[in-house]
Amino acid sequence: MIDRIVSELGPWNWMVLGFVLLVVEVIAPGFFMLWIGIAALIVGAVSLLIWDVAIWTWQVQVLLFLVLSLVSAFVGKKLMGGHDQPTDQPLLNRRGAQMVGRMATLAEPIRDGRGRIKLGDTLWRVSGPDLPAGTQVRVTSAADTDLELTVERV
Repeated sequence: MIDRIVSELGPWNWMVLGFVLLVVEVIAPGFFMLWIGIAALIVGAVSLLIWDVAIWTWQVQVLLFLVLSLVSAFVGKKLMGGHDQPTDQPLLNRRGAQMVGRMATLAEPIRDGRGRIKLGDTLWRVSGPDLPAGTQVRVTSAADTDLELTVERV
């Protein structure tokens, strides 16, 4: 059954595939199927022009589709990849980095280099010199991988 449909549609197979991929992109957007759909439409357009040429076998068509998919995905990433733009809130998703420079009071003493402070509604693990509870400290740095701050006595 699929053989019959493919042979009856001829060069329009690629056009149908391209439009199906574009519809999938509309239903589940992500800018990925768009580029593959564009590649399928290009192969379909070329197929309409040179369908009867002897070298235009299904293997050549698939190879051209794969190459165009890679090229269009690469070009699409370059066109749509404006992620290097400066933002007005560079620390938005870096909560620890937002705490650097803030003053706090030790909720628990720092013993053996470890203690806790309360900033806002959160208790933060801190590292620094041994200090008693109630000491005023300033946050000097934040680890990127841990929710741990480094403090110094004020």
